[in-house]
Amino acid sequence: MFQASTSSASADSPRGADAERVREAFDALSPPNALLMMMEARAPWELAAMAAAGPLLRRLPRGDTHPVLVFPGLGANDLTTLPLRNLLDELGHVALPWQQGFNFGPRPGVLDQCEADVRATYARYHRRVSLVGWSLGGLYAREVAKRVPEMVRSVVTLGTPFTGHPRATNAWRFFELVSGHSSSDPEQLDALREPPPVPCTSIYSRTDGVVAWRCSVNAPAPQVENVHVPASHIGLGVNPLALYAVADRLAQPSGRWKPFAPPAPLRWLFR
Repeated sequence: MFQASTSSASADSPRGADAERVREAFDALSPPNALLMMMEARAPWELAAMAAAGPLLRRLPRGDTHPVLVFPGLGANDLTTLPLRNLLDELGHVALPWQQGFNFGPRPGVLDQCEADVRATYARYHRRVSLVGWSLGGLYAREVAKRVPEMVRSVVTLGTPFTGHPRATNAWRFFELVSGHSSSDPEQLDALREPPPVPCTSIYSRTDGVVAWRCSVNAPAPQVENVHVPASHIGLGVNPLALYAVADRLAQPSGRWKPFAPPAPLRWLFR
């Protein structure tokens, strides 16, 4: 599947025992319930809210023209990330699509092409590339950043299930159907939990109706953070609060990363 690298540890060693306990805790997570799934119907309203908030969104923190590669979610294509990329362009970034059609999972060559795109973008702009991934697309962003960290400026994910078991989502059957991969590989899942060695922000929602929200929470680590927004999973890429967080993270000067800290009047919106 992702062929993520990780060091091995026996279950009898302290490290192996800790990994086993973490694995068991995450494997016990359940997917979002029926009520949360029904609340995914909010997504069109979130898109409408983005349109209504257009004048305010264009006043978000501005970028420095560095390139940003955006990966779509499972079963989606570049059309779904167009509103986000248009906004990032308006804010002074160079927002780029992934250009691999529909995202049907990490089929042969997909992750290699993502890496090649990062390398080509780095060579073209002579600047490190930020990676933004929505849902499954966030796993591509994280794994590519592990492969070529010297070319990646930061990673921002939106509702990405990088911890827990894939069956703690309501999309695992579709994933297995379209990707041809099993969603059960303990060693691989352990590797996916490791954040890349670059600034990494996970934007998640506790009312996500597709992914159990704990699957999108990083363990404490340097230059790693979690930002909560009230949003649907399907609407995360157009939700105005999520867009605020994305813009804030991407606007940080290279090499001067700081944890997300919205202004006092907005802090209650991110709790």
